[in-house]
Amino acid sequence: MGWKDVVQCPPGMVTRILVLFQGYSGRYVWHCHILEHQANEMMRPYEILT
Repeated sequence: MGWKDVVQCPPGMVTRILVLFQGYSGRYVWHCHILEHQANEMMRPYEILT
């Protein structure tokens, strides 16, 4: 019913996500559910300032 925040990314594919954060300032985190990716910058916090 609402926006999805999960994307399947098959091996060997490049996935780009474009998001408009207008009106949604705050602290967020993006991450991958493959645990080995934690060491490769795949779990990073970010902050949206408006």
